[in-house]
Amino acid sequence: MVKLAYQYHIDELSLLLLRMVFSLPFYLAVWMYKRKQWIQNPMSGKQYLFILGLGFIGYYLASYFDFLGLMYITASLERLILFTYPTLVLILSAIFLKKRITKAQIIAILVTYAGLAIIFWDNQGITSGTKEEVLMGSMFVMISALTYAMYLTGTNFLIGKIGTLRLTTLVMSTSCLAVIIHFTVTSNPNIFGYSYQVYLLGILMAVFATVLPSFMINEAIKRAGAPDVSIVGSIGPVSTILLSMMFLGERLTLVQLSGALVIISGVLIIGQSKRRASLNK
Repeated sequence: MVKLAYQYHIDELSLLLLRMVFSLPFYLAVWMYKRKQWIQNPMSGKQYLFILGLGFIGYYLASYFDFLGLMYITASLERLILFTYPTLVLILSAIFLKKRITKAQIIAILVTYAGLAIIFWDNQGITSGTKEEVLMGSMFVMISALTYAMYLTGTNFLIGKIGTLRLTTLVMSTSCLAVIIHFTVTSNPNIFGYSYQVYLLGILMAVFATVLPSFMINEAIKRAGAPDVSIVGSIGPVSTILLSMMFLGERLTLVQLSGALVIISGVLIIGQSKRRASLNK
Protein backbone atom coordinates (compact mmCIF):
# COMPACT_ATOMS: atom_id res chain seq x y z
CA MET A 1 0.00 0.00 0.00
CA VAL A 2 2.93 2.35 0.64
CA LYS A 3 4.30 1.73 -2.86
CA LEU A 4 0.83 2.25 -4.34
CA ALA A 5 0.52 5.57 -2.52
CA TYR A 6 3.92 6.74 -3.77
CA GLN A 7 2.53 6.57 -7.31
CA TYR A 8 0.48 9.66 -6.41
CA HIS A 9 3.64 11.70 -5.63
CA ILE A 10 3.33 11.92 -1.86
CA ASP A 11 6.46 12.15 0.30
CA GLU A 12 7.26 9.58 2.98
CA LEU A 13 6.57 11.84 5.99
CA SER A 14 3.18 13.04 4.71
CA LEU A 15 2.13 9.44 4.02
CA LEU A 16 3.28 8.36 7.47
CA LEU A 17 1.33 11.26 8.95
CA LEU A 18 -1.87 10.13 7.23
CA ARG A 19 -1.33 6.59 8.46
CA MET A 20 -0.89 7.68 12.07
CA VAL A 21 -3.56 10.41 12.09
CA PHE A 22 -6.14 7.91 10.86
CA SER A 23 -4.91 5.40 13.46
CA LEU A 24 -4.96 7.71 16.48
CA PRO A 25 -8.78 7.87 16.94
CA PHE A 26 -8.90 4.08 17.39
CA TYR A 27 -6.32 4.19 20.20
CA LEU A 28 -8.02 7.17 21.83
CA ALA A 29 -11.33 5.27 21.74
CA VAL A 30 -9.73 2.33 23.56
CA TRP A 31 -8.25 4.73 26.11
CA MET A 32 -11.63 6.36 26.76
CA TYR A 33 -13.27 2.96 27.18
CA LYS A 34 -10.65 1.63 29.63
CA ARG A 35 -9.48 4.86 31.30
CA LYS A 36 -11.27 4.34 34.64
CA GLN A 37 -9.79 0.89 35.09
CA TRP A 38 -6.31 2.05 34.12
CA ILE A 39 -6.44 5.15 36.33
CA GLN A 40 -7.29 2.92 39.30
CA ASN A 41 -4.14 0.87 38.56
CA PRO A 42 -1.46 3.54 38.00
CA MET A 43 1.88 2.76 36.39
CA SER A 44 5.27 3.75 37.77
CA GLY A 45 7.33 6.62 36.39
CA LYS A 46 9.84 4.15 34.94
CA GLN A 47 7.07 2.34 33.08
CA TYR A 48 5.87 5.61 31.55
CA LEU A 49 9.42 6.42 30.42
CA PHE A 50 9.73 2.93 28.97
CA ILE A 51 6.49 3.41 27.03
CA LEU A 52 7.70 6.75 25.67
CA GLY A 53 10.88 5.06 24.50
CA LEU A 54 9.01 2.19 22.86
CA GLY A 55 6.65 4.59 21.13
CA PHE A 56 9.56 6.63 19.82
CA ILE A 57 11.70 3.79 18.46
CA GLY A 58 8.86 1.45 17.49
CA TYR A 59 6.13 2.61 15.18
CA TYR A 60 7.67 6.09 14.81
CA LEU A 61 11.35 5.55 13.90
CA ALA A 62 10.81 2.05 12.50
CA SER A 63 7.94 3.20 10.29
CA TYR A 64 9.68 6.40 9.20
CA PHE A 65 12.88 4.66 8.08
CA ASP A 66 10.84 1.92 6.42
CA PHE A 67 8.80 4.45 4.43
CA LEU A 68 12.00 6.32 3.58
CA GLY A 69 13.65 3.14 2.30
CA LEU A 70 10.65 2.33 0.14
CA MET A 71 11.31 5.54 -1.77
CA TYR A 72 14.41 3.86 -3.26
CA ILE A 73 13.82 0.10 -3.36
CA THR A 74 11.00 -2.30 -4.21
CA ALA A 75 8.56 -3.75 -1.70
CA SER A 76 10.06 -7.21 -2.29
CA LEU A 77 13.59 -6.15 -1.37
CA GLU A 78 12.33 -4.05 1.53
CA ARG A 79 10.53 -7.03 3.05
CA LEU A 80 13.52 -9.33 2.63
CA ILE A 81 15.82 -6.87 4.40
CA LEU A 82 13.27 -6.16 7.12
CA PHE A 83 12.97 -9.92 7.58
CA THR A 84 16.37 -9.93 9.33
CA TYR A 85 14.70 -8.54 12.46
CA PRO A 86 14.11 -12.01 14.02
CA THR A 87 17.88 -12.47 14.26
CA LEU A 88 18.20 -8.99 15.73
CA VAL A 89 15.53 -9.85 18.31
CA LEU A 90 17.56 -12.91 19.33
CA ILE A 91 20.72 -10.83 19.71
CA LEU A 92 18.99 -8.07 21.68
CA SER A 93 17.20 -10.62 23.89
CA ALA A 94 20.56 -12.21 24.68
CA ILE A 95 22.13 -8.85 25.55
CA PHE A 96 19.34 -7.23 27.54
CA LEU A 97 17.12 -10.11 28.69
CA LYS A 98 20.01 -12.56 29.28
CA LYS A 99 18.52 -15.19 26.98
CA ARG A 100 21.19 -17.57 25.68
CA ILE A 101 21.64 -17.89 21.91
CA THR A 102 22.02 -21.55 20.92
CA LYS A 103 24.41 -22.96 18.34
CA ALA A 104 21.47 -23.64 16.00
CA GLN A 105 20.40 -20.02 16.27
CA ILE A 106 23.89 -18.80 15.39
CA ILE A 107 23.80 -21.01 12.28
CA ALA A 108 20.38 -19.61 11.43
CA ILE A 109 21.67 -16.04 11.71
CA LEU A 110 24.55 -16.80 9.35
CA VAL A 111 22.20 -18.50 6.88
CA THR A 112 19.80 -15.54 6.96
CA TYR A 113 22.48 -13.02 6.10
CA ALA A 114 23.92 -15.33 3.45
CA GLY A 115 20.53 -15.15 1.74
CA LEU A 116 20.66 -11.37 1.82
CA ALA A 117 24.14 -11.46 0.27
CA ILE A 118 22.79 -13.58 -2.60
CA ILE A 119 20.01 -11.08 -3.29
CA PHE A 120 22.38 -8.11 -3.25
CA TRP A 121 24.78 -9.97 -5.53
CA ASP A 122 22.08 -10.21 -8.20
CA ASN A 123 20.30 -6.86 -8.07
CA GLN A 124 18.59 -7.25 -11.47
CA GLY A 125 14.95 -6.26 -11.27
CA ILE A 126 15.14 -5.18 -7.64
CA THR A 127 14.99 -1.51 -8.48
CA SER A 128 15.11 0.85 -11.40
CA GLY A 129 17.45 3.14 -9.48
CA THR A 130 21.22 3.31 -9.20
CA LYS A 131 23.42 1.20 -6.94
CA GLU A 132 23.74 4.20 -4.62
CA GLU A 133 19.94 4.36 -4.32
CA VAL A 134 19.76 0.64 -3.62
CA LEU A 135 22.35 0.96 -0.86
CA MET A 136 20.68 4.04 0.61
CA GLY A 137 17.21 2.47 0.61
CA SER A 138 18.59 -0.78 2.02
CA MET A 139 20.39 1.11 4.79
CA PHE A 140 17.18 2.89 5.80
CA VAL A 141 15.24 -0.38 5.90
CA MET A 142 18.01 -2.06 7.91
CA ILE A 143 17.75 0.75 10.49
CA SER A 144 14.01 0.14 10.49
CA ALA A 145 14.60 -3.57 11.17
CA LEU A 146 16.90 -2.74 14.08
CA THR A 147 14.49 -0.27 15.69
CA TYR A 148 11.57 -2.69 15.23
CA ALA A 149 13.61 -5.46 16.87
CA MET A 150 14.30 -3.08 19.78
CA TYR A 151 10.55 -2.41 19.99
CA LEU A 152 9.68 -6.11 20.12
CA THR A 153 12.36 -6.84 22.72
CA GLY A 154 11.18 -3.98 24.93
CA THR A 155 7.56 -5.01 24.53
CA ASN A 156 8.43 -8.54 25.60
CA PHE A 157 9.93 -7.11 28.79
CA LEU A 158 7.01 -4.83 29.72
CA ILE A 159 3.86 -6.51 28.43
CA GLY A 160 3.44 -8.93 31.32
CA LYS A 161 3.45 -6.06 33.81
CA ILE A 162 0.82 -3.74 32.37
CA GLY A 163 -1.13 -5.86 29.88
CA THR A 164 -1.48 -6.04 26.11
CA LEU A 165 -4.32 -3.56 25.61
CA ARG A 166 -2.85 -0.87 27.82
CA LEU A 167 0.68 -1.17 26.48
CA THR A 168 -0.43 -1.14 22.84
CA THR A 169 -2.75 1.83 23.32
CA LEU A 170 -0.16 3.97 25.10
CA VAL A 171 2.79 3.04 22.91
CA MET A 172 0.93 3.53 19.65
CA SER A 173 -0.61 6.81 20.81
CA THR A 174 2.92 7.99 21.60
CA SER A 175 4.08 6.96 18.12
CA CYS A 176 1.18 8.82 16.51
CA LEU A 177 1.96 11.99 18.45
CA ALA A 178 5.67 11.72 17.59
CA VAL A 179 4.86 11.59 13.87
CA ILE A 180 2.48 14.56 14.17
CA ILE A 181 5.15 16.61 15.99
CA HIS A 182 7.80 15.63 13.41
CA PHE A 183 5.53 16.67 10.55
CA THR A 184 4.54 19.94 12.22
CA VAL A 185 8.15 20.95 12.89
CA THR A 186 9.75 19.94 9.59
CA SER A 187 7.08 20.05 6.85
CA ASN A 188 4.64 22.54 5.40
CA PRO A 189 3.11 20.82 2.37
CA ASN A 190 -0.57 20.95 1.60
CA ILE A 191 -1.62 17.74 3.33
CA PHE A 192 -5.16 18.14 1.92
CA GLY A 193 -4.06 18.51 -1.70
CA TYR A 194 -3.68 14.86 -2.70
CA SER A 195 -6.08 12.71 -4.67
CA TYR A 196 -8.70 10.69 -2.85
CA GLN A 197 -6.78 7.45 -3.51
CA VAL A 198 -4.01 8.62 -1.14
CA TYR A 199 -6.45 9.15 1.74
CA LEU A 200 -8.18 5.84 1.04
CA LEU A 201 -4.81 4.06 1.18
CA GLY A 202 -4.01 5.98 4.37
CA ILE A 203 -7.20 4.70 6.01
CA LEU A 204 -6.50 1.13 4.86
CA MET A 205 -2.94 1.34 6.21
CA ALA A 206 -4.26 2.69 9.51
CA VAL A 207 -6.79 -0.11 10.02
CA PHE A 208 -5.14 -3.16 8.44
CA ALA A 209 -1.41 -2.32 8.71
CA THR A 210 -1.35 -0.43 12.00
CA VAL A 211 -4.23 -0.73 14.47
CA LEU A 212 -5.18 -4.39 14.07
CA PRO A 213 -1.59 -5.70 13.73
CA SER A 214 -0.37 -3.67 16.72
CA PHE A 215 -2.91 -5.28 19.08
CA MET A 216 -2.51 -8.76 17.61
CA ILE A 217 1.31 -8.68 17.65
CA ASN A 218 1.46 -7.55 21.27
CA GLU A 219 -1.08 -10.18 22.31
CA ALA A 220 1.03 -12.77 20.51
CA ILE A 221 4.15 -11.54 22.34
CA LYS A 222 2.30 -11.93 25.63
CA ARG A 223 1.38 -15.51 24.79
CA ALA A 224 4.49 -16.71 22.94
CA GLY A 225 7.33 -14.24 23.52
CA ALA A 226 9.07 -11.85 21.14
CA PRO A 227 11.52 -14.36 19.57
CA ASP A 228 8.76 -16.79 18.58
CA VAL A 229 6.54 -13.98 17.30
CA SER A 230 9.36 -12.64 15.13
CA ILE A 231 9.92 -16.15 13.76
CA VAL A 232 6.28 -16.50 12.74
CA GLY A 233 6.89 -13.39 10.63
CA SER A 234 8.53 -15.71 8.10
CA ILE A 235 5.31 -15.47 6.13
CA GLY A 236 6.00 -11.76 5.58
CA PRO A 237 8.52 -11.85 2.72
CA VAL A 238 6.63 -14.53 0.83
CA SER A 239 3.28 -12.75 1.03
CA THR A 240 4.85 -9.39 0.17
CA ILE A 241 6.63 -10.83 -2.88
CA LEU A 242 3.38 -12.38 -4.12
CA LEU A 243 1.37 -9.20 -3.52
CA SER A 244 4.03 -6.98 -5.13
CA MET A 245 3.99 -9.22 -8.20
CA MET A 246 0.19 -9.04 -8.38
CA PHE A 247 -0.33 -5.32 -7.73
CA LEU A 248 3.00 -3.60 -8.42
CA GLY A 249 4.37 -5.62 -11.32
CA GLU A 250 7.58 -6.40 -9.41
CA ARG A 251 9.55 -9.56 -10.11
CA LEU A 252 12.38 -11.64 -8.68
CA THR A 253 15.03 -13.49 -10.65
CA LEU A 254 15.82 -17.13 -9.93
CA VAL A 255 18.94 -16.07 -8.05
CA GLN A 256 16.94 -13.64 -5.90
CA LEU A 257 14.27 -16.26 -5.29
CA SER A 258 17.04 -18.62 -4.16
CA GLY A 259 18.26 -15.94 -1.75
CA ALA A 260 14.73 -15.51 -0.41
CA LEU A 261 14.45 -19.26 0.22
CA VAL A 262 17.82 -19.19 2.02
CA ILE A 263 16.59 -16.39 4.28
CA ILE A 264 13.38 -18.25 5.08
CA SER A 265 15.43 -21.39 5.77
CA GLY A 266 17.50 -19.47 8.30
CA VAL A 267 14.44 -18.34 10.21
CA LEU A 268 12.93 -21.82 10.08
CA ILE A 269 16.14 -23.13 11.69
CA ILE A 270 15.55 -20.72 14.58
CA GLY A 271 11.97 -21.94 14.91
CA GLN A 272 13.00 -25.59 14.81
CA SER A 273 15.65 -25.08 17.49
CA LYS A 274 13.10 -23.43 19.77
CA ARG A 275 10.67 -26.28 19.22
CA ARG A 276 13.31 -28.84 20.18
CA ALA A 277 14.21 -26.83 23.26
CA SER A 278 10.58 -26.74 24.40
CA LEU A 279 10.20 -30.49 23.85
CA ASN A 280 13.30 -31.19 25.94
CA LYS A 281 11.98 -29.26 28.93
